Amino acid sequence: MGLGQFSYANNSNRFLAVPELAAQPFVVVGVPFDGAVTHRPGARFGPQEIRRASLMLCDGSHPFFGVSPIGHLGDALDMRLPNASPLADVRQQIQAQAAALMAGHHCVFLGGDHSVTLPLLRSARAQHGELALVHFDAHCDTWTDHFGEPSGHGTWAYEAMAEGLVSPQHTVQIGLRSSGERAAREYVQDQGGLIFTARQLRGLDGAGLQPVIAQIRTRLGQRPCYLTLDIDCLDPAFAPGTGTPEPGGLSSSQVLTLLEELAPLNMIGMDCVEVAPAYDHAELTSSAAATLVWTYLCGQVAKVLL
Repeated sequence: MGLGQFSYANNSNRFLAVPELAAQPFVVVGVPFDGAVTHRPGARFGPQEIRRASLMLCDGSHPFFGVSPIGHLGDALDMRLPNASPLADVRQQIQAQAAALMAGHHCVFLGGDHSVTLPLLRSARAQHGELALVHFDAHCDTWTDHFGEPSGHGTWAYEAMAEGLVSPQHTVQIGLRSSGERAAREYVQDQGGLIFTARQLRGLDGAGLQPVIAQIRTRLGQRPCYLTLDIDCLDPAFAPGTGTPEPGGLSSSQVLTLLEELAPLNMIGMDCVEVAPAYDHAELTSSAAATLVWTYLCGQVAKVLL
């Protein structure tokens, strides 16, 4: 650990206090946009708070993977995005900036609301072909509109499948529990994918999650896979700082187990979205998000090093 790198000595708000991006194989970049939310705004401030919380993780290796991403990771800071343009225009900007980063790096994106995932998938699809998708969320995000609006943070998964960005049969949703019409709530399953609701996962952790993990690994194989993690997959007890909290969610322990055990999949990128710091308490949400992102990165770095 370098002098002045501990969490309270915030000389630079980069993830894990790593250098800015140069030639490192892995990169973290913020996507500070929340113009498509349907409830509480504020996720545009998520990237900076996730970075701030990550500084507590900068002084050692991961307890499961035995590695650290430090030395392999750069921070590309935040995308420069229009603040009041139509959603389609913002997504074009996100897609272009993501494509440039994906061309040379394994990317982790810090949102932002969940509408940013659609342009990220467009960029990933252009580079890797049709994708598998692992989607942690309280909400299905397969509505065909948002209260009459054609697109938003709850339609992106439907749009991604409609555009052929992801394979429905290789899409897995984990943690769903919100109210909703059956057609949207079970859309992925109706298209041949897998859904593991929060109710199905109650009381399961550690060894209890192994049948779920085995089913996901078998289904997705080594197809290029993108992972999107809406922080509201966690119960509000673990992550109150989000725009649309839903009681009855996953625990931090469950999500960490799943991330650790799914690391062998052919992951090509990740995002962590919907952290809204204004509604957080005692940095619970930003700390959870930082730890989940760190765990993902360590799992991917371990595959390169070990």
